[in-house]
Amino acid sequence: MRPLHPDRETRFRALHAEAYPAVLRFATRRVDPSHAEDVVADAFLVAWRRIEDLPPHPEDARAWLFGITRHCLLNTNRGTQRRQALTVRLATAAPADEPAHDGDADLIAQRLDVAAAWRQLSATEQEVLSLHLFEDLTSPQAARVLGISAASYRVRLLRARRALHRHLEHSTPTREQLENQP
Repeated sequence: MRPLHPDRETRFRALHAEAYPAVLRFATRRVDPSHAEDVVADAFLVAWRRIEDLPPHPEDARAWLFGITRHCLLNTNRGTQRRQALTVRLATAAPADEPAHDGDADLIAQRLDVAAAWRQLSATEQEVLSLHLFEDLTSPQAARVLGISAASYRVRLLRARRALHRHLEHSTPTREQLENQP
C-alpha cells in the first residue's frame, strides 16, 4: 500500500469534492441508477491511482475523470448490449415537478418525438450528443473522454446532430399527412 502524501491526498479530496456530483450524473445517464454509484467508486479508485496524471485546469480534470468513468462503464457493461449501456434517459432531462398547463400538449408531443428520435440514433451518436448536451463539455474535453482528436469529435457531433434532425423530421407529420388521416 502506498503511503499517503499530503499533496496527493489534498488533490484527490479536492477532485472528489468538486467532481463527484457531475460524475455521478454522467454515470447515471449511462447505466441503471442502482449501479451508478459503484461505477463512480471504481472511477475514483482509478483516479486515485493515477492522480499524478490529473490535469491542472478544473474543467480538464472533469473531462479526464469522465474519460476514466467511461472506461469503467464499458468494463462494467461488457456483457450487455452497448446500446443499452450508453442510452441516456431523456426523462431525467425533462422537469417533472412543473405544473401542467394548457399548452403542454405540444411540449409533451415534442418530448415524445425527441425520445423516439433519440432511440433511433446509434450508440456513438447518442454518446457524442450527450457529452455536448448533458455534460456541457467543450470539443477538446469531449474528445479527451472518447480518446479521439477534437476535430474528429466535431465531425462526429455534426453527423450526430444531422442524424437527430433527420429522425425528428421523419417523426413530425406534415400538414398533408394530418389532413389525409381518417
